Amino acid sequence: MNRAWPISIMSLFFALGCGAAASPEGAGIVERTADPLAASSAAGSIPAGLPSKLLVGVFEDTGGTWMKTSGVAWGARYRYFTKGWVNNWGYGSYDGSWGLSYLKECDSQGYVPAVQYYQIVGEAGGSESAMLSKVQNASTMKSYFGDFKILMQRVKDFGKPVLVLLEADGYGFLEQQSGGNPNTAAAIASSGMPELAGLPNTVAGWGLAFLQIRKSVGATNAVLGMHVSNWASGKDVAYFNVTDALQPEVDLAYGFLSPLGLGANVTGATYDLLVGDPLDRDSDYYRLTQNQDRWWDASDSASISSKSFNRYAEWLRLWNQKASRRWVLWQIPLGNSNQKNVANSGGPSEGYKDNRTEYFFGSGTAHLSKFADDGVIALLFGAGASGQSSYQNDVYTDGQPFLKSRAGAILNAGGLPLAPGGGGGGTGGTSGAGGASGSGGSKSTGGTTGAGGTSASGGARSTGGATSAGGMSASGGARSTGGATSAGGMSASGGASGSGGASGSDPSQYGFESGSSGWSTTGGMLVSAQSSTDRAFAGTHSLKVSISGAAGYKVVHVSAPTVGAGKLVTFHVWVPAGSAIASIQAYVLQGAGGGWTWTGAFRAIGSLVAGQWNTITVQVPSNAVTPLLELGVEVTTNATYTGALYVDAVSW
Repeated sequence: MNRAWPISIMSLFFALGCGAAASPEGAGIVERTADPLAASSAAGSIPAGLPSKLLVGVFEDTGGTWMKTSGVAWGARYRYFTKGWVNNWGYGSYDGSWGLSYLKECDSQGYVPAVQYYQIVGEAGGSESAMLSKVQNASTMKSYFGDFKILMQRVKDFGKPVLVLLEADGYGFLEQQSGGNPNTAAAIASSGMPELAGLPNTVAGWGLAFLQIRKSVGATNAVLGMHVSNWASGKDVAYFNVTDALQPEVDLAYGFLSPLGLGANVTGATYDLLVGDPLDRDSDYYRLTQNQDRWWDASDSASISSKSFNRYAEWLRLWNQKASRRWVLWQIPLGNSNQKNVANSGGPSEGYKDNRTEYFFGSGTAHLSKFADDGVIALLFGAGASGQSSYQNDVYTDGQPFLKSRAGAILNAGGLPLAPGGGGGGTGGTSGAGGASGSGGSKSTGGTTGAGGTSASGGARSTGGATSAGGMSASGGARSTGGATSAGGMSASGGASGSGGASGSDPSQYGFESGSSGWSTTGGMLVSAQSSTDRAFAGTHSLKVSISGAAGYKVVHVSAPTVGAGKLVTFHVWVPAGSAIASIQAYVLQGAGGGWTWTGAFRAIGSLVAGQWNTITVQVPSNAVTPLLELGVEVTTNATYTGALYVDAVSW
């Protein structure tokens, strides 16, 4: 995709006006003029769980092996997650399992996985120019944030740090299309997602929704990055308006983005990182095909009032100081001076010329250190369109592939260490292997997160309480009331009840012996919930949840249950054989007093036994505000289906 704007379009955007007031928080920050290479201590902490050295990585798709076989000690691996990722674009279950497999694939090769979450452009209603109208559509936002919730659930299951780079240039488009007003109307609380009920129906609320969903799921290992576009203020400060002072443009854009989650807000959390892309395609591609000059002067003495690496580095530094966040730069072009300036079809040196790889890796680590001093913790290289230069065939004048040989020499020698930095980073950040973030993004020891709970092995935690390894609840669990189950939490003799269920009464809090006990469905493919004698785990009745319709996810739940904080809730669920059910998730949802926190225990269909009763549990956080808003089971289907599952003996 081409997100580099010609002067005429940028002029039009500037004419729209950006009404956000300049923030006073930049007072005392001055632009560097005398010595562009003078070291500047980076503000903000490296998010917990990430290494204290510069991450260097490339784009690689699922199944790719070039990085693994290159012999280079890469630090990160990224790819796009576009609309349709949640069910592998129609070739998998609608449960995000494809995304989880990519995270695991990266980890198995030793890389931090990075996700460019670029979904909103694929939602119905138009292209990037229609972004504001999309966030103002309640049904679109419900579907959109529903998919993001699934991403957070799978990231939590993964249990190790994941860089989630959110909506490339999406924040910039919203700034342009809203006239720089973060209070412009949007459909966030009105989307109907319970987790978002406490957020404002504004553009600011759209930015906060990512934070709220991460919080409600408890995906504390998700490192969320807000994309900052160098043209969002109305001037393209990197390529066209290069003589304009940088600080006022940073202040203007920050004034818009702060309410979206860089500043304090109702979620109690903030973004962990800033994200930028220096250019999406090779410089000579623009020169030859669009007659645009997008080359940066690589001279260390270049003025910051010129089209140069020094100016871009200064823009990064001012943002780093303003927001107290580190930077991830991604989709960095791969061309070098030996490219043939032709469309890349795989031959040696095919692709267009650029100077970014040579700038960073052509002469030691001086330029890497310069950008690290300005807040950069990761450089991710990849082509933003077909025909561009690529790392597979970027053959240099010495006959060697440039990025592999030059970056490889630095990375294999240990890479570039980074100073961990001070406070001021994102709050409610990430817990990864070996540590967790406290308030302000500082890394604690022993794997304990800041206020909220204890992390389990893998670093993931359920909000407000302890989880088992990988963030799932303890295996099976024991039924606390109405009798004990056998080991593993399932009934004796393999966990299956006889056909028709067990005889006798059911003393569980919800046994459904005389009705649905207030349980209901939220519509969609879940069409009804009613007491039934079809089968039972205990007593003679269970709750029959009828399913009919297209693929989707909905919940069957009860409002204001009497369960207290810290309780382990046990459910028994009967899943039919041969169904389109992809997953189920027991959950509890707190209300406004508890920050709309969602705590769930996800079970993929492969971990359940069809045609039998399965025992699942969910832990109510020890600090939960009760009464809870909801207690229930979320059901996901991956195809059109008509059938039923059954819930029984819900107890604590």
